[in-house]
Amino acid sequence: MSTPANPKPPKPDSRLAIGDLVKRSGVAASALRFYEDQGLLVSQRSDSGRRHYARNDLRRLAFIRAAQAVGLSLEQIRAALAELPDGRTPTVADWARLSSSWRPILDQRIAELTRLRDTLSSCIGCGCLSLSKCALYNPADAAGKAGTGARYLMGESASAVMAAAAAETTKAAEAAETAKASRAARPAAALGRARRR
Repeated sequence: MSTPANPKPPKPDSRLAIGDLVKRSGVAASALRFYEDQGLLVSQRSDSGRRHYARNDLRRLAFIRAAQAVGLSLEQIRAALAELPDGRTPTVADWARLSSSWRPILDQRIAELTRLRDTLSSCIGCGCLSLSKCALYNPADAAGKAGTGARYLMGESASAVMAAAAAETTKAAEAAETAKASRAARPAAALGRARRR
């Protein structure tokens, strides 16, 4: 795994010990070490072996945290940072360019969160049948026929599920009527054969 290189060695006063970076960034030391292991961050060791980071790594950390907040994986973040020349810290222009490709991801998350916000107080099609609204929107767990999970949170339409359930009920009722008519016709046919003998 390649690690980003700092293009110029920072001035001694522009370096932060790991504890100082933790205090200023709000990111735990264990997370800093993890990001370093993942190739997202680079430290230099002092003579005593302590990690020190460039002050501009504060911006890199802010970038990483913002990218995680919008739902990007570490692999996606690593790929975005790899686009920067010499592994440098993202500038405002870099941020604008890289974040524009995240718009579809953000739009999808916003839609999912809006759907979650708007449906949590009603039936979500999970199959629990514990809310009074479940009897209306998911009778006998009709949503379960569409697949696993909370179907309405996943984008299934309650009306589509209900229509499919109604069609299935109608089909089952018609099949039952046909079977009943067939059973009723058998004794009559047997009676007719018996009379002809």
